[in-house]
Amino acid sequence: MSFLLTAPGWLHPARHCVSPHRDERPGNEISLLVVHCISLPPGRFGGPYIDDLFMGRLDPAGDPYFADIHRLRVSAHCLIRRDGELVQYVPFELRAWHAGLSCFAGRDKCNDFSVGIELEGTDTGIYTHAQYQVLAEVSRLLMQAYPAITPERITGHSDIAPGRKTDPGPGFDWARFRAMLTTG
Repeated sequence: MSFLLTAPGWLHPARHCVSPHRDERPGNEISLLVVHCISLPPGRFGGPYIDDLFMGRLDPAGDPYFADIHRLRVSAHCLIRRDGELVQYVPFELRAWHAGLSCFAGRDKCNDFSVGIELEGTDTGIYTHAQYQVLAEVSRLLMQAYPAITPERITGHSDIAPGRKTDPGPGFDWARFRAMLTTG
């Protein structure tokens, strides 16, 4: 698939679900891409629950796990589903609420200067070929649009929030992904 990045930071074609959990960036250059993973309920794929969480409409009665998380105000810029479907919640020019308490290269508050991309998965599982393909293509587009994002400035959530987060986990093949960045 071939994606196009339009002003002010929306990808096409992608399914757009505009999250209310976003705000203006505090004037910082976009210079980091953070890879995450998510599944709701944990370990189950498909369904509307990730969209519902990022849209602020997760029903606490939908699963016992949701009772503790349904009030969270979180989002990511994008989600890549298991089949490669791309969903965008926040335009890149705005700040998504994905990193939480975080630090990269001595700089705190990674949400201020980063893009967050979720992969539908678990931090103990593996990811699909379609997910790697879409992630690599979107990453190349982001590196062109925001030149401060370099391969060295693409990292996992676990790297910016060590001890607090473990995603995307050991099942994410960084060598494969980095090779795809240069061969696309």
